[in-house]
Amino acid sequence: MPWKLASFGTLLAALALAGCSTPGASVPAKDAVVTEAGSGRCESKAAEFAVGQTASPQLLEQARTRSGAQNARILKPNDMVTLEYRSDRLNLNTDDKLVITRVNCG
Repeated sequence: MPWKLASFGTLLAALALAGCSTPGASVPAKDAVVTEAGSGRCESKAAEFAVGQTASPQLLEQARTRSGAQNARILKPNDMVTLEYRSDRLNLNTDDKLVITRVNCG
């Protein structure tokens, strides 16, 4: 009788744990290629057209769109910035007169 209870308990535990797993977790999604293509990874070369132009919200959005970045920001010479690297963010660095001097991702 104790062996039957132990076997039954093991079976119940296995069923309970099986209910916690997600089906198809090891199989890649069908839309994986679409996700990679629209990953939001920044390509700064595509936004280099902005160098020499005066920074504006419209130019920022145009540069963000062309670079494929998810986020973008204008950085003035004395702005405080965070130091974490984000591959989905475009930075437009300006001089004191808001003329863009450098374009980079991060």
